[in-house]
Amino acid sequence: MCVCARPSPPRLAKVCLGGRGAPGPPPPQPGGAAEARRSGGGGGAGLARRAGVALRAMPAARGAARRCALAGPLVPVPPPPLLLLLLLLLLLPVLPAAGTEGKARSCGEVRQAYSAKGFSLASVPYQEIAGEHLRICPQEYTCCTSEMEDKLSQQSKLEFENLVEETSHFVRTTFVSRHKKFDEFFRELLENAERSLNDMFVRTYGMLYMQNSEVFQDLFAELKRYYTGGNVNLEEMLNDFWARLLERMFQLINPQYHFSEDYLECVSKYTDQLKPFGDVPRKLKVQVTRAFIAARTFVQGLTVGREVANRVSKVSPTPGCIRALMKMLYCPYCRGLPTVKPCNNYCLNVMKGCLANQADLDTEWNLFIDAMLLVAERLEGPFNIESVMDPIDVKISEAIMNMQENSMQVSAKVFQGCGQPKPAPALRSSRSVPENFNTRFRPYIPEERPTTAAGTSLDRLVTDIKEKLKLSKKFWSTLPYTICKDERVTAGPSVEEDCWNGHTKARYLPEIMNDGLTNQINNPEVDVDITRPDTFIRQQIMALRVMTNKLKNAYNGNDVNFQDTSDETSGSGSGSGCTDDICPTEFDFVTTEAPPVDSDRREVEASATQPGCSLQTLLLIFLSLLLQGQWR
Repeated sequence: MCVCARPSPPRLAKVCLGGRGAPGPPPPQPGGAAEARRSGGGGGAGLARRAGVALRAMPAARGAARRCALAGPLVPVPPPPLLLLLLLLLLLPVLPAAGTEGKARSCGEVRQAYSAKGFSLASVPYQEIAGEHLRICPQEYTCCTSEMEDKLSQQSKLEFENLVEETSHFVRTTFVSRHKKFDEFFRELLENAERSLNDMFVRTYGMLYMQNSEVFQDLFAELKRYYTGGNVNLEEMLNDFWARLLERMFQLINPQYHFSEDYLECVSKYTDQLKPFGDVPRKLKVQVTRAFIAARTFVQGLTVGREVANRVSKVSPTPGCIRALMKMLYCPYCRGLPTVKPCNNYCLNVMKGCLANQADLDTEWNLFIDAMLLVAERLEGPFNIESVMDPIDVKISEAIMNMQENSMQVSAKVFQGCGQPKPAPALRSSRSVPENFNTRFRPYIPEERPTTAAGTSLDRLVTDIKEKLKLSKKFWSTLPYTICKDERVTAGPSVEEDCWNGHTKARYLPEIMNDGLTNQINNPEVDVDITRPDTFIRQQIMALRVMTNKLKNAYNGNDVNFQDTSDETSGSGSGSGCTDDICPTEFDFVTTEAPPVDSDRREVEASATQPGCSLQTLLLIFLSLLLQGQWR
């Protein structure tokens, strides 16, 4: 139906209502675009409905205009191009992002969340503003100023650093606390073993022990020095101990003679050949070296693990990482969505890009943990330092008793090898040998031996650390997953739609990157330069590699500090120590291989019946032994 209005006073005009009397589109008003955007409820659907109504009304309006023209003069009807222009003006305003709610127009929630972080609200707008000034977040209507973006960027960096440090707390405390426990245990074990030996020997051997106690004190001092990282060759040190003990014991069982320093040095050269202490030195040397190598290397491994974990957990994010962290953690604030958390997969890509170098540590870290577990098994079994050190006083006392029982044979063979000693002054020679020796040295009673338990047992310590070490495997490659499981960080793996994907609240579509630096070349979230590995991380990888090598050697009972220089240390460390006029003859054992124990004894007895060698013969034998490598 068409209603025609005749000319009337100026305020009246002919108006055509198209269709069913619905009014046509109003003329554009100043600021009409913004008003239309607000009146549409914030969605694109309202604009579409208005545009559809206008388009449907256009034919009816033109038809009504023609009918009104027959009735008389009318107010000019806007031509079709003007109507199209009007429709375009209605559709021009930028549509709000999909999923944006009406309340996002106000920055009230953002102000509240921003203030909760400890920042001042002076620079926070009350309503959304244009976002052309933003450098990281989407440049759309925003609740962030440039100052806010800078502060939130720094906040994201700090939170990331704290997240890595918190997440690695378990690994760091594992190595810190267990290193402390093991170190205390081993030190206490050595102290108790030394105290036990001293107490028992004072009761058993009296003044004779106290007059020679420095021999035993030096033994424990060297063991402690080795354990704490000193440059000690355990085998040479133990050989020297038994040689010194033989010198002291030889004087005690032969008080009727006077022995010079050169003569006593000659005596010490026969320790291995005579076996005056029985088989105790050989067995103890094997047990002590293996146990101490394993114990020291294991504690060193705990130290290296502690240092690497402490250093790597203190990250220094790159500029590209900081941008990605800001975009993930705080761009939702700028978009008016402070309660929306990042999507889980989105977080994984950001963390894998930021922690790419740490993930490269994982391979060497896993090899290191495996080597630590192997040495731990040795500590529980044949290399158990507790089972070696607890009875060490018993074993040394047993060796001394062997020396007492074989004193006459040992003396006779030494006299033949080193020459007849000079008689002692009359006062000393008047004392009989058996009386002097047997009244002082007597077998100890095992029940008298004091308890040396050190508060805990090695087995309990090892069992505990093995469980913790197994949990720390693959730690660095799983670090991004551990962080992104934190409910303070992401919306969780189960929430895929109502989460921040870097642009809006919706599903995150890109695929998850693999671990390591080289796999970040196509990371959609973090700009990573895969051509420049982190030198600091590479240093930690090398430290782990060196320690793993030491652990493998310790597992086999080898000391890596000496295995490559054993020839040098045995040649320069021990030396011959004999003079031209007094050198041991080795009892004519000029052989390239050490003879078995039984044949050794027979040859010693046979050599006792041979006439003494001249000085020239002794020198020739000595040089021959040096060349054949049989001389200590």
